[in-house]
Amino acid sequence: MEPDNNLLKDSLTELFECTTEGILISDSEGCIIHANPSAHRLFGYENNSLPGKIIEDLIPERYVDKHKQQRQTYNEVPHPRPMGKMMNLSAKKKNGTAFPVEISLSHYIKDSRLYIISFIRDITERKEHEESIKRLNQELEKKVNERTNVLQKYLIELEESKKQLTEALEKEKELNSLKSRFITMASHEFRTPLSTILSSMTLIERYYELKDHEKHQKHVNRVKSSIAHLTLILGDFLSTEKLNEGFVKLERTKFSLKKIVSEVIVDLQNLKRKGQEINFVYEGNEIVFLDRQMIQSTLVNLVSNAIKFSGENKKIGVNVSASDEETCIQVSDEGLGIPEKEHEYIFQRFFRASNASNVQGTGIGLSIVAKYLELMNGKIEFKSELQKGTTFSIWVPNN
Repeated sequence: MEPDNNLLKDSLTELFECTTEGILISDSEGCIIHANPSAHRLFGYENNSLPGKIIEDLIPERYVDKHKQQRQTYNEVPHPRPMGKMMNLSAKKKNGTAFPVEISLSHYIKDSRLYIISFIRDITERKEHEESIKRLNQELEKKVNERTNVLQKYLIELEESKKQLTEALEKEKELNSLKSRFITMASHEFRTPLSTILSSMTLIERYYELKDHEKHQKHVNRVKSSIAHLTLILGDFLSTEKLNEGFVKLERTKFSLKKIVSEVIVDLQNLKRKGQEINFVYEGNEIVFLDRQMIQSTLVNLVSNAIKFSGENKKIGVNVSASDEETCIQVSDEGLGIPEKEHEYIFQRFFRASNASNVQGTGIGLSIVAKYLELMNGKIEFKSELQKGTTFSIWVPNN
């Protein structure tokens, strides 16, 4: 059965006239030859008014030059081509309003002339729907980010709380350990001088009745030494408590450093062992501008340690030099010395060197000295050799 050409022609005409897509047929120069009713409605033109116009009349002004170039390129190699799937295309209505479109191109040749068929679809509703989805996604992403930020903030706060709790627990453990060590140490350190005082007072009374002045004075000196030792211990305890609570503040005043050092040496005479000698040398400015209490406490700790850790008939050196800029104090002894492997721990609270177990002490004096030097922006160093002695050196700025 042969096809009915008239019927096919009629069917194509109906398709052209009735399809919902706009169809434009133009020549190679862009002149519109035919336009279906949907194209007229799409672009806002009266029926049969589009033929004779050029394609660029239906394109926003800013895209006209580019479209002419693209049309020329298409004319050189015409082929079926969908447009708008991966790009944003715009068309222009008669009233100048731009709207988004998708375009498919095809072509045919008649009488050696090229004709282009453009199928045009208005995608305004789809674009609005896409924009709506995009806005919703952006709002959702924004909310997710906000919730994520809040969650991260909570997690950070939780981690910080965990860290603080861990630190608090560690401090509590350390405090309990310090309390235990303090009780053990204090009971031992107080028992020895108190026992000495008690026994010496009994002997003092007896030797007084016997008029044995030499032995009487010997035990009087033992009582004085024990009281001086107790005074040092109590002073260290009070200083440690104040430092821990943050009650110690730097208070600089002008005073005679030479006088303070001399008084400290005199006050510590009762701690000296038989034959021990303290050599004091002072150079430079007598008046300094420092924290008097911190300097005095530092001197007491360093000199008393030199006495305690030195044997009989040993020399202790106290050398002080003060300039306008800096004060330097050196305290040296000929005592036990500090084991080299323990040097790094010497300024830790309650630390006592392994070779000092038979020497009375609390192990907190040097930690107090180090803290005072920190508050005064000073520094402390030491050199030590076993069985030969130790030298502590401190430097404190005077301004």
